[in-house]
Amino acid sequence: MATVMSEEIKEPPDIIQVYIHLTKEVLPSLAKKRSLDWPVYEDHCFQRIVLDTICGGVWYEHLKRPAYRNLTNEQAKLAVELCEDIINGKANLNQLNQQSLSWRGKLKAVN
Repeated sequence: MATVMSEEIKEPPDIIQVYIHLTKEVLPSLAKKRSLDWPVYEDHCFQRIVLDTICGGVWYEHLKRPAYRNLTNEQAKLAVELCEDIINGKANLNQLNQQSLSWRGKLKAVN
């Protein structure tokens, strides 16, 4: 699959729009259409996982709300790269989700 980023994307609003498109449209659409073993399919869940991952913890402890307006250019690029890695199977969404839930203290006990 071709990468979403291009040389034309240079300004933060552009890269942020790519991030929003990927998390609100592309990832949820793939989760619903493919027979993937993805733990989530809602846009806000993808956003939680991506933002927590790039922040290294619960995103709203690191960023003001709304996150998309407060991402640095570098954070937005990392978010887009992570989305692309998820799409291309280079990042394990199950592991990323587990880590996100762990940071939030929401992991269910496995019996």
